[in-house]
Amino acid sequence: MSETPQNESPETSESPETADFAAMTRDIAEVPAVEVIVTVAVNLMSAAAVKLGLTEEGDEHKDLDEARKLIHALAGLLDAGVTEISSFHAAPLRDGLKSLQLAFREASFVPDEPGQGPGEKYTGPVYG
Repeated sequence: MSETPQNESPETSESPETADFAAMTRDIAEVPAVEVIVTVAVNLMSAAAVKLGLTEEGDEHKDLDEARKLIHALAGLLDAGVTEISSFHAAPLRDGLKSLQLAFREASFVPDEPGQGPGEKYTGPVYG
């Protein structure tokens, strides 16, 4: 059982989790919004690629329902954030999104109609 110093109450003493959160908050405060948006987009792209079975493990983690959600979220983020990030950042993210949408279409047993695939609500129909 740990003891609380006499000049601190248990409520005000910092736990390791509280200290880590404070450090993360300071760190994130220094990161420009563009970097946060791009990082989130890249994480969504990576997760979608895994769920599409495009990694070395292949079909081990393949889950098209999960991939659909991730691709749709990525398309929504890019649609909303494209005016906030430069074309330098947006162009490769859009290319990656289109590649994921096409990979989803190819992986589907019954492909969606053009315009009905994941994220196509935001991007418009995607053709191969």
